[in-house]
Amino acid sequence: MIIWLASYPKSGNTWVRSLLSSLLYTDDGCFDVKNLDKIRQYPDRQYFKDFVNDFRNIHEIKKHWISTQDKLNLDNKIKFFKTHNALCKIDNYFFSNSENTLATIYIVRDPRNVITSLVNHYNYNYEQAKIFMFNSSQLIYPDVDQSYGMVTILGSWSDHYNHWTKNNARLLVVKYEDLILNTENEFNKIIKFINKYKKIETSETKIKNCVKTSSFENLKKIEEKGFFKENMKNLKSGEKIKFFYLGKKNKWENLLDKKIKNEIEQKFSKEMKELNYL
Repeated sequence: MIIWLASYPKSGNTWVRSLLSSLLYTDDGCFDVKNLDKIRQYPDRQYFKDFVNDFRNIHEIKKHWISTQDKLNLDNKIKFFKTHNALCKIDNYFFSNSENTLATIYIVRDPRNVITSLVNHYNYNYEQAKIFMFNSSQLIYPDVDQSYGMVTILGSWSDHYNHWTKNNARLLVVKYEDLILNTENEFNKIIKFINKYKKIETSETKIKNCVKTSSFENLKKIEEKGFFKENMKNLKSGEKIKFFYLGKKNKWENLLDKKIKNEIEQKFSKEMKELNYL
């Protein structure tokens, strides 16, 4: 069965995935970028190639969410998948179900900081990024020359958060801001949660190595050396856009104009208050 690492884009999913891959797939906890591929993204073409012909057609793909997960779970092993897909239903087709989902770790980030990362990631201006975050029908598509990835349905930032966190009994919500404030403490919470479903043998030294070598600064250096493969491309220039952008320097207080800030707070006030962002 699947333990999902779910999040809206640019909310810290790759960071959590880096921490977990270091814990699960190394002896010493030292991050190796090759291990990121051991926590795969879903949906991904490799799982749908025998089911669909058009990887950009959500109405073709939705019919096979459950059947592809059924196939993945034939081995009866616990596995981790990263996803940005909403835990939604389109027509009568559900993204996942209780037979395939064991638990969920949902990573959430203040939308006032998400928007700045979206501006960089998709080469948007702030107005375009705001429309993206507010759109209840928002989809994301892979770069046309990518051999992996496929269309994913997000919805708005609040839709995504509510889909994954409401009526979900086997859930851990991790705030990006708490990860920054005390990475080791939050990582230990994640480990404790996973241990309910899958026993992980670890040590204090290994956990500290995971935290140290999966830091934003270290991941940024790895990207600068050309070893990170998940960058988007600038549609005009074709150049790769930096994935690890501002990190702790991404502070909406210094970056957002008042109009955009107020619109985000008004649109997502209920969820932001629930998460103590307001």
